[in-house]
Amino acid sequence: MDSSNASYQAGQAQGQAQEKGSQMMDKASNAAQSVRDQASNAAQSVQGSMQEASQQMKSSAQGAADAVKNATGMNK
Repeated sequence: MDSSNASYQAGQAQGQAQEKGSQMMDKASNAAQSVRDQASNAAQSVQGSMQEASQQMKSSAQGAADAVKNATGMNK
């Protein structure tokens, strides 16, 4: 009886260890996915900011060009 009880308990412990390992892997996977999502959102935000800055620079350059044309009389 003692041998079968010890074998049963060993099987129980192994099953619990496997379940705990599976839970830990799931948590790690979820954390990694969260980091990927955050990185993707940050990249999209940076891209939007760069596009906005580019448009502002274009507008400023066009304004400067127009000012030079007006000052030199080339805008007529």
